[in-house]
Amino acid sequence: MTLPSSSEPLTIAHRGASSLAPENTIAAARKALELGAEMWELDVALTAEGQLIVIHDDTLTRTSNVAAHFPDRWPWPVHGFTLAQIRRLDFGSWFIDRDPFGQIAAGHVSPPDLASYIGLPAPTLSEALAFTRDSDWRVNVEIKDLSGTPGDTTVVAQVVALIERLAMPDRVLISSFNHGYIGRVKAANPGLATGLLVENPVDDPAALLRRFGAQAYHPHAAAIPPGTIADLRAQGFDVNIWTVNDEAAMQHLIEAGASGLFTDFPQRLKALLAATNAPW
Repeated sequence: MTLPSSSEPLTIAHRGASSLAPENTIAAARKALELGAEMWELDVALTAEGQLIVIHDDTLTRTSNVAAHFPDRWPWPVHGFTLAQIRRLDFGSWFIDRDPFGQIAAGHVSPPDLASYIGLPAPTLSEALAFTRDSDWRVNVEIKDLSGTPGDTTVVAQVVALIERLAMPDRVLISSFNHGYIGRVKAANPGLATGLLVENPVDDPAALLRRFGAQAYHPHAAAIPPGTIADLRAQGFDVNIWTVNDEAAMQHLIEAGASGLFTDFPQRLKALLAATNAPW
């Protein structure tokens, strides 16, 4: 997949943590698609027996009812549970209980949608990719840093093999905070699009991208000055920034030349682009 060049429209990328649906679920992806996001982002880890599962955190605590089902297994690491055990858990009700973005209280989530979130499962990566393919869509697959777990040595090869088996290289961008993983992705399949996730400023991001063969830079919004965005774009790299939910910040980064924005509010970004007649 080739993300937009400097002359192409900005990409509206929906981050896994949706404002209108429980994060990293097919429900969140479906909602983002309805809202006009051009791609979605998910996080992939490994279960105890090595199955690729879509979940953000290192533990199951925050987004499921694991404590109720397995009270004696604290701290509930993802890699400590089998796929069958994780499938028993409810990954939707927490969103209703906590309303993390205030969108339920604001009346932006319908009662039928709320009812459908109760008991939502965590999808496998295969299911998430199939939804993407069947929706004629694109996805950013973030491989979680599994350093220190058995999955560290196998997760990259498994992700690449699954993408190839589903014939989806042109629909997937693979990113990670573990830049060594990105090097492994490029060694396994040089044609796959890749991005380096960074949380803090980097002195020479272009050199970092070249070192790992990545074409996209994925910095936290506070970790990149506008001039660096323009410089990277001029050198042919894409700059996709996370997580941008504030409209003023969206506008600032659009003007700075970002390739894409990861947001929990694709509806805000799309409305902003329409209102300002910016390309999208």
